[in-house]
Amino acid sequence: MTKSALQIERAKYAPKMPKALQGNVKIVSGENTESVADQEDIKRIFPNTYGMPLVSFEASEVSKLFPEMNVGVILSGGQAPGGHNVISGLFDGLKKLNKNNKLYGFLGGPSGLVSHKYLELTADIIDEYRNTGGFDIIGSGRTKLEEEEQYDKGLEICKKLSINAIIIIGGDDSNTNACVLAEYYLQKKSGVQVIGCPKTIDGDLKNKLIETSFGFDTACKVYSELIGNIMRDANSAKKYWHFIKLMGRSASHIGLECALQTQPNVCLISEEVAAKDQTLQQIVDDLVQIIINRAANKENFGVALIPEGLIEFIPEMKTLIAELNELLAEGHATAEAFNAQVTDDEKRDYVISHLANDTSKVFKSLPKGIAKQLTLDRDPHGNVQVSRIETERLLIEMVEKRLSVLKKQGDTKVKFSALNHFFGYEGRCAAPSNFDADYCYSLGQTAALLVAEGKSGYMASVQNTTAPSEQWVAAGVPITMMMNMERRHGLMKPVIQKALVNLDAAPFKAFAIQRSEWALRTSYVYPGPIQYWGPAAVCDAPTKTLMLEKEDI
Repeated sequence: MTKSALQIERAKYAPKMPKALQGNVKIVSGENTESVADQEDIKRIFPNTYGMPLVSFEASEVSKLFPEMNVGVILSGGQAPGGHNVISGLFDGLKKLNKNNKLYGFLGGPSGLVSHKYLELTADIIDEYRNTGGFDIIGSGRTKLEEEEQYDKGLEICKKLSINAIIIIGGDDSNTNACVLAEYYLQKKSGVQVIGCPKTIDGDLKNKLIETSFGFDTACKVYSELIGNIMRDANSAKKYWHFIKLMGRSASHIGLECALQTQPNVCLISEEVAAKDQTLQQIVDDLVQIIINRAANKENFGVALIPEGLIEFIPEMKTLIAELNELLAEGHATAEAFNAQVTDDEKRDYVISHLANDTSKVFKSLPKGIAKQLTLDRDPHGNVQVSRIETERLLIEMVEKRLSVLKKQGDTKVKFSALNHFFGYEGRCAAPSNFDADYCYSLGQTAALLVAEGKSGYMASVQNTTAPSEQWVAAGVPITMMMNMERRHGLMKPVIQKALVNLDAAPFKAFAIQRSEWALRTSYVYPGPIQYWGPAAVCDAPTKTLMLEKEDI
């Protein structure tokens, strides 16, 4: 295999670790925990894993002998930079505990556990993937572990391979599944432990003890480089508005972090839109006013950042989507009647005639292309696949329409020319930043220690991450501590509570203070590409979000 110069040199990088993990280690138990909400319900569902204590690892003068053990690892869900370093940290941690320990990778995500597809991960394999992006060492998948039949099939292969523990590397849903699996295996007295690791570039798996999910740092730096490049082009050509949609369906952390790094003219925050109960037209009117103000300032160009999930946070659009989901649900007579319509116009008219009066007006106001997207491409549960809605194009078309009306009224002469972009997959598999390479490696080492200490139903945690890596704290957090009850597919289920952008926290406040200035003037910052060698201030710095959150404590 041909390797780039960067790959060759990057393979030599030795991730930095907390000082406590560099020699002999002892486990320290802290206070007992309770779930973030719905305590009685969560305790009833998880009697074996509820209320467990926080644990941390400290340096010890005493060497401890651990028995031989085998561990399985699963990559679950979408890719995030640093996954390979979690696995290499886990591998090295296991070998340090006992040279005879073995690590098995289940192929293609959780389905590999159920279908018994696996690979023993040896030093030769691991060494090829150190400090690289992607999940291609064993592949990933989105199969959910929700049925007892799946759990039992997993036990079969664990017994066959003498596997003592499974490490699930994933986001909030995957770690919820990890907790359910841990509870089931404890209930069955199977002897198989389950540990989770926090992964998602969206940044919505975090709390006081999980300071950040891995991959967020790298992905935001990749997107910010691209945004900076477009800003430089916009400021050079001085004739285009660039509308850039960014990953983040459930939360706007990526948009906020990229705004803090690059200082765009506009950055919409979905959570703020919902809090202010803004309509789509109000959002468009705000955009139009910024465009007019900048043109008056002789800056007839700009950059706007738009979170992927914006539409679901606009109250009127959320209502519209819910009605469409009901109207076009598979098996319903209305869905069959809709599909019987021949032309797009007939289908559009059918939908308009069957929606409630207010939502019908909203649907009618949408550009035809976007309205059509809302009636197609439904997921297996019958829901609109919002990630496929070209929100950036929707806003461009509605801004154009509004400016056209204002021109006819003689209220403006602004020339508006826009280009749209979507940055998504570009950030998911980049070579991890030094922060993510170090953080992930430490997460892997921590997971190995949690297994060795007999823990199950815990998530590996590395804390104090704005300090130099030697001062980081390796710990374990009971997953039940992060859970609440939410309605999923008509049923109340225990899930890890998603972390949305907190409008009262320091990162959003820092953004809100500056955005009026950014809107009017060109204050762009050009971060450039990720740097792997050089001053720590350039190469090892965490996200601005994390720094501001730490200052706020």
